[in-house]
Amino acid sequence: MFRWVLLLIPLFVFGSEVSQNYLKAFPPAKKGMERFVLQLPAKENEADYRVELIAGKTVKTDPINRYFYSGVIRPETVKGWGFTRYVIDDLGALAGTMMAVRPGTPKVERFITLGKRPYLIRYNSKIPVVVYAPEGVELRYRIWSAQKESHPMPLRP
Repeated sequence: MFRWVLLLIPLFVFGSEVSQNYLKAFPPAKKGMERFVLQLPAKENEADYRVELIAGKTVKTDPINRYFYSGVIRPETVKGWGFTRYVIDDLGALAGTMMAVRPGTPKVERFITLGKRPYLIRYNSKIPVVVYAPEGVELRYRIWSAQKESHPMPLRP
Protein backbone atom coordinates (compact mmCIF):
# COMPACT_ATOMS: atom_id res chain seq x y z
CA MET A 1 0.00 0.00 0.00
CA PHE A 2 2.79 2.45 0.92
CA ARG A 3 4.46 1.85 -2.47
CA TRP A 4 1.29 2.85 -4.31
CA VAL A 5 1.12 6.15 -2.47
CA LEU A 6 4.71 6.97 -3.45
CA LEU A 7 4.02 6.09 -7.08
CA LEU A 8 0.95 8.33 -7.23
CA ILE A 9 2.53 11.44 -5.67
CA PRO A 10 4.36 12.48 -8.87
CA LEU A 11 1.09 12.30 -10.83
CA PHE A 12 -0.56 14.84 -8.53
CA VAL A 13 2.45 17.13 -8.20
CA PHE A 14 3.34 17.23 -11.89
CA GLY A 15 -0.15 16.64 -13.37
CA SER A 16 -0.29 19.77 -15.51
CA GLU A 17 3.19 19.23 -16.97
CA VAL A 18 2.42 15.59 -17.72
CA SER A 19 -0.75 16.46 -19.69
CA GLN A 20 1.32 18.71 -21.99
CA ASN A 21 3.81 15.89 -22.54
CA TYR A 22 1.01 13.50 -23.52
CA LEU A 23 0.87 15.19 -26.92
CA LYS A 24 4.16 13.42 -27.69
CA ALA A 25 2.15 10.19 -27.84
CA PHE A 26 0.28 11.46 -30.90
CA PRO A 27 2.51 11.72 -33.99
CA PRO A 28 2.08 14.54 -36.52
CA ALA A 29 -0.51 13.96 -39.22
CA LYS A 30 0.49 12.06 -42.34
CA LYS A 31 0.42 13.72 -45.76
CA GLY A 32 -3.13 14.62 -46.74
CA MET A 33 -4.34 14.48 -43.13
CA GLU A 34 -4.66 17.07 -40.35
CA ARG A 35 -4.33 16.61 -36.58
CA PHE A 36 -6.93 18.32 -34.40
CA VAL A 37 -6.09 18.65 -30.69
CA LEU A 38 -8.54 19.64 -27.96
CA GLN A 39 -7.30 20.17 -24.38
CA LEU A 40 -10.39 20.21 -22.16
CA PRO A 41 -10.56 22.34 -19.00
CA ALA A 42 -10.76 20.49 -15.67
CA LYS A 43 -14.26 19.97 -14.25
CA GLU A 44 -15.26 19.03 -10.71
CA ASN A 45 -16.93 15.71 -11.61
CA GLU A 46 -15.82 14.76 -15.13
CA ALA A 47 -17.87 11.55 -15.09
CA ASP A 48 -20.97 13.75 -15.52
CA TYR A 49 -19.74 15.09 -18.88
CA ARG A 50 -19.26 13.80 -22.43
CA VAL A 51 -17.67 15.34 -25.53
CA GLU A 52 -19.48 15.08 -28.85
CA LEU A 53 -17.17 15.05 -31.86
CA ILE A 54 -18.82 16.55 -34.95
CA ALA A 55 -17.03 16.12 -38.27
CA GLY A 56 -18.20 17.57 -41.53
CA LYS A 57 -17.73 20.16 -44.22
CA THR A 58 -19.37 23.44 -45.21
CA VAL A 59 -20.82 23.04 -48.70
CA LYS A 60 -23.43 24.72 -50.89
CA THR A 61 -26.67 22.75 -51.05
CA ASP A 62 -30.33 23.42 -51.62
CA PRO A 63 -32.12 24.69 -48.49
CA ILE A 64 -34.78 21.95 -48.49
CA ASN A 65 -33.15 18.51 -48.36
CA ARG A 66 -31.28 16.93 -45.45
CA TYR A 67 -27.71 15.92 -46.26
CA PHE A 68 -25.04 13.86 -44.54
CA TYR A 69 -21.69 12.20 -45.20
CA SER A 70 -21.33 8.42 -44.95
CA GLY A 71 -17.91 8.33 -43.22
CA VAL A 72 -17.18 7.18 -39.68
CA ILE A 73 -15.05 8.24 -36.72
CA ARG A 74 -12.89 5.30 -35.70
CA PRO A 75 -11.15 5.00 -32.31
CA GLU A 76 -7.58 3.64 -32.27
CA THR A 77 -5.32 2.83 -29.34
CA VAL A 78 -1.93 4.55 -29.47
CA LYS A 79 0.64 1.76 -29.20
CA GLY A 80 2.93 1.99 -26.20
CA TRP A 81 0.75 4.61 -24.49
CA GLY A 82 -2.73 3.10 -24.24
CA PHE A 83 -4.39 6.42 -25.15
CA THR A 84 -7.21 6.66 -27.66
CA ARG A 85 -6.98 8.75 -30.79
CA TYR A 86 -9.79 9.16 -33.28
CA VAL A 87 -9.40 8.78 -37.04
CA ILE A 88 -11.63 9.79 -39.93
CA ASP A 89 -10.21 8.09 -43.01
CA ASP A 90 -12.67 9.72 -45.41
CA LEU A 91 -15.85 11.77 -45.10
CA GLY A 92 -17.43 9.36 -47.57
CA ALA A 93 -20.10 10.11 -50.09
CA LEU A 94 -22.49 13.03 -49.66
CA ALA A 95 -26.02 11.64 -49.47
CA GLY A 96 -29.39 13.13 -48.69
CA THR A 97 -33.12 13.15 -49.13
CA MET A 98 -34.46 13.73 -52.62
CA MET A 99 -37.33 16.18 -52.14
CA ALA A 100 -38.16 18.35 -55.12
CA VAL A 101 -36.79 21.88 -55.04
CA ARG A 102 -38.37 24.74 -56.95
CA PRO A 103 -36.33 25.68 -60.03
CA GLY A 104 -34.16 28.72 -59.41
CA THR A 105 -33.98 28.21 -55.64
CA PRO A 106 -30.60 29.61 -54.57
CA LYS A 107 -28.11 27.32 -52.91
CA VAL A 108 -27.07 28.02 -49.31
CA GLU A 109 -23.89 27.21 -47.38
CA ARG A 110 -24.50 24.58 -44.71
CA PHE A 111 -22.31 22.56 -42.39
CA ILE A 112 -22.98 18.94 -43.37
CA THR A 113 -21.96 16.30 -40.81
CA LEU A 114 -21.41 12.57 -40.66
CA GLY A 115 -24.80 10.90 -40.71
CA LYS A 116 -24.55 8.60 -37.71
CA ARG A 117 -25.71 9.09 -34.14
CA PRO A 118 -23.85 11.67 -32.06
CA TYR A 119 -20.29 10.44 -31.44
CA LEU A 120 -19.85 10.85 -27.68
CA ILE A 121 -16.59 10.21 -25.86
CA ARG A 122 -15.58 10.35 -22.22
CA TYR A 123 -14.64 13.77 -20.82
CA ASN A 124 -11.03 13.69 -19.60
CA SER A 125 -9.13 16.93 -18.99
CA LYS A 126 -5.86 15.12 -18.26
CA ILE A 127 -5.30 13.80 -21.80
CA PRO A 128 -5.95 15.77 -25.01
CA VAL A 129 -8.62 14.67 -27.47
CA VAL A 130 -6.77 14.04 -30.74
CA VAL A 131 -8.51 13.51 -34.07
CA TYR A 132 -6.86 12.83 -37.43
CA ALA A 133 -8.96 13.78 -40.46
CA PRO A 134 -8.41 14.43 -44.17
CA GLU A 135 -7.45 17.96 -45.16
CA GLY A 136 -10.53 20.13 -45.64
CA VAL A 137 -12.62 18.38 -42.99
CA GLU A 138 -13.99 20.68 -40.29
CA LEU A 139 -14.11 19.34 -36.75
CA ARG A 140 -16.38 20.79 -34.10
CA TYR A 141 -17.28 19.65 -30.62
CA ARG A 142 -20.01 20.04 -28.05
CA ILE A 143 -19.94 19.38 -24.30
CA TRP A 144 -22.84 17.34 -22.89
CA SER A 145 -23.60 17.23 -19.18
CA ALA A 146 -25.82 15.08 -16.98
CA GLN A 147 -28.29 16.54 -14.55
CA LYS A 148 -27.32 16.27 -10.90
CA GLU A 149 -30.56 14.56 -9.93
CA SER A 150 -31.87 11.21 -11.07
CA HIS A 151 -35.50 10.14 -11.25
CA PRO A 152 -37.07 6.79 -10.34
CA MET A 153 -38.33 4.76 -13.25
CA PRO A 154 -41.89 3.42 -12.89
CA LEU A 155 -42.59 -0.31 -12.84
CA ARG A 156 -45.15 -1.67 -15.28
CA PRO A 157 -46.03 -5.35 -14.95
